[in-house]
Amino acid sequence: MASVTAWVTAVVLFVEAFGVVLLNIALGKVVDNQSMSLAGVDSGLMANSTYVLAGICGLYLLLCALVALLCALRHRSPGRVGRILLITCAVVHGVLGALTVGLVGWGAFVFMMVVLALIVLTLLTHERETPTDRAAPAGPADAPTTPMTP
Repeated sequence: MASVTAWVTAVVLFVEAFGVVLLNIALGKVVDNQSMSLAGVDSGLMANSTYVLAGICGLYLLLCALVALLCALRHRSPGRVGRILLITCAVVHGVLGALTVGLVGWGAFVFMMVVLALIVLTLLTHERETPTDRAAPAGPADAPTTPMTP
């Protein structure tokens, strides 16, 4: 069950990264074609800023998707940096979900909450590897233990 959740989370985050990049590129094109300024800022500068934002958001979501994919492949929870990435991604989805209810509608809110739930499930369903797990001997598990006789 935990692996399936991580796989689905990785796929959804990959698709979302692609969608966010396309949306920001489209918004940048619209701003550039309108040739309007906002508070005296050049429209070309605003368009370029939107393209940079598209790249940053896309890379961030791809990195989060990669962490979820590694979780699915390794069948264990992410490390400290991966966990921080997924937690920040969950927080961003929660905040954006609250904002999209009023700005975009309930469909976008439901999508954001589903992605939030997938990220949280990915974080909670995988077991953390303890230092003793790494140090355990690689001997056979069914070997009988016999007391040592002097």
